[in-house]
Amino acid sequence: MKNKKTILFYLSITALCFSSLVDADEQNEALNLSVEDLLNVEVTSVAKKAQSLNDAPAAAFVISNEDIKRSGATSIPDALRLAPGLDVAKIDANKWAVSSRGFNGRFANKLLVLIDGRNAYTRSFAGVYWENQDVMMEDVDRIEVIRGPGAALWGANAVNGVINIITKSSAQTQGALLNAGGGTQEQGFGSFRYGTKFGEDTTARAYIKGFERGQNTLASGGNAGDNWNKVQGGFRLDSKLSLQDALTVQGDMYQSQINQSSYYPQLTPPYQLTEQDKAHTYGGNLLGRLQHTFSPTSDYSLQFYYDTYTRNEVPIYERRHTLDVDFQHRFTLLDWHEIIWGASYRYGHDHIVGNTLSNGSAVFNVNIGSVNDQLGSAFIQDEMTLIDNKLWLTIGSRFEHNDYSGFEGQPSARILWAPHNQHRFWASVSRAVRTPSRIEQHGSALGAVQPPQVLPFPPFGIPPVAIMPQGNPNYRSEEVIAYEAGYRTTFSQSVSLDITGFYNDYRDLRNSPLGTPTFNGFYITQPLNVTNTLHGKTYGIEIATVWQMLDWWRWDANYSWLHTQLHKDGISDPNTAISPQQHASLRGALSPHQDVDLDFWFRYVDSNFTVGSLGDTTVKAYVTLDLRAAWRPYKGIELSLVGQNLAAQKHLEYLGETQVLPTAINRGLYGKISWSF
Repeated sequence: MKNKKTILFYLSITALCFSSLVDADEQNEALNLSVEDLLNVEVTSVAKKAQSLNDAPAAAFVISNEDIKRSGATSIPDALRLAPGLDVAKIDANKWAVSSRGFNGRFANKLLVLIDGRNAYTRSFAGVYWENQDVMMEDVDRIEVIRGPGAALWGANAVNGVINIITKSSAQTQGALLNAGGGTQEQGFGSFRYGTKFGEDTTARAYIKGFERGQNTLASGGNAGDNWNKVQGGFRLDSKLSLQDALTVQGDMYQSQINQSSYYPQLTPPYQLTEQDKAHTYGGNLLGRLQHTFSPTSDYSLQFYYDTYTRNEVPIYERRHTLDVDFQHRFTLLDWHEIIWGASYRYGHDHIVGNTLSNGSAVFNVNIGSVNDQLGSAFIQDEMTLIDNKLWLTIGSRFEHNDYSGFEGQPSARILWAPHNQHRFWASVSRAVRTPSRIEQHGSALGAVQPPQVLPFPPFGIPPVAIMPQGNPNYRSEEVIAYEAGYRTTFSQSVSLDITGFYNDYRDLRNSPLGTPTFNGFYITQPLNVTNTLHGKTYGIEIATVWQMLDWWRWDANYSWLHTQLHKDGISDPNTAISPQQHASLRGALSPHQDVDLDFWFRYVDSNFTVGSLGDTTVKAYVTLDLRAAWRPYKGIELSLVGQNLAAQKHLEYLGETQVLPTAINRGLYGKISWSF
């Protein structure tokens, strides 16, 4: 740790010493886009083709590279707070809970996450290890956030949304970029990227980055011991093989040391063990994509990727390998049909075992320690122009077969009406499924221990009760039928408005009712059997607006309201929702001088009731305020100072199903220098 901090310190000193010699052409791009341009920004995640955001018949939002920089976000989950309709909660310094339209959790299982086409959703636990998903933030071109089902194109688990993180082509990142900084929570960080050309039609870049992040404070007081560090490197190569063919090859490798304060149940007094865990994670990926263009209206792409990760922590060791091949073809038919179809195959292999605690016991077990799983799928989508430049209908479906729930069909229909070039109305109906995970079908755990109770009457006592969640091989997919409608407008040159309403009908959701208890001589085992007996409904509204008040001053505001109602065996059970009902965000971006940026970001998150392993708890509503000031004294040099969570010394964002001790997120301050040359 000392060596890493020393390296970061010298990187900062080196950059400062040479800053006066720099003459680079990279300038601030703040506030360059007009409000109309913001709605015409390109997105590819809605229809698996390039189209303007304004013409996308879905609840789509784009987070640009400039948005990320000016927010001061240092991680992908923190940058996702910029989007409406997303619930992003920081569990501790190294874990996040991220979901769309409710059902948030450490492993929010209804949100599909892609990085340059690589699926980051893990089959083991049905969710995303956000601490594993990292890129050099300066290389992010945009983050496309699709709220609502995207399963017709992207497949299972795109139930409540799709997040597609798209990095820049290496042609856009030529030359060198050095970043370094540090502060209170962001104790030290640095990155270096260099891009170059190999001939006239081939460009490449390579990068390395690392950080040390400090610990927070336990909600009960005292240090949380959740500090962590990570080192990651990677490359990207882009080549135009001919006028019609383009090739991309990219890859990443990382390793991380993660600390956390956790509690674990045990069958002996005091029936709960608190440990300071240290997790070691490492992994990497390799992706290749070949694109061939027949004409402006016809093309195909062939993509493969290999991804692997290993996690060794209390209470589990997990290793997973994934190989994926995907083909897609787009063409037009009869001048008013645009058809996209494709097929994919995914193969996975894992190895999962339970680790022992310091007291020699184990709290986690997998009936089948290692499996191979396969997923085969195909999709087709037809976008029909019913009235030229006025009305479009898009229908399609994905058909897939997996080893956990068998065959799944996920259709969708969307309509877009443009009565005027400044107004867009759209509506959709979709079906999507969330397929079972390995743990839900084959895992078991010691979830909690109820201490023995003394009674004033025979039998005068109850022995300890071990609460044991049990996997179910017959557990099947969760399902949603989703209805959405939206409106977009630029009703003036300086103001845009995007409104979405939705209603989701969920069936066969996961529930864990009490099974038949058994007595084992010293304690009672109370199983909790995973079943599909929960049903529910969610509905809400999401609003995003941009106001270009002056050429150098822009406001971004969004608001979302969500109502969740779950039913168990016909009985309303409203207290199991984990997402707050209201989110609000207000951002101001000012550039009073071409070399000066001033930014502030105000967020409000409503209170929410959670059911966790520590019992039923209410997380209070909270307000955060982030401030950023940046100055470019020379061309190619930027100095910035960022304050995060300034509204309070600390605040709690999440309590839920994980065994991490409740951790409050601390106020933070860091400085950064960027040098491009």
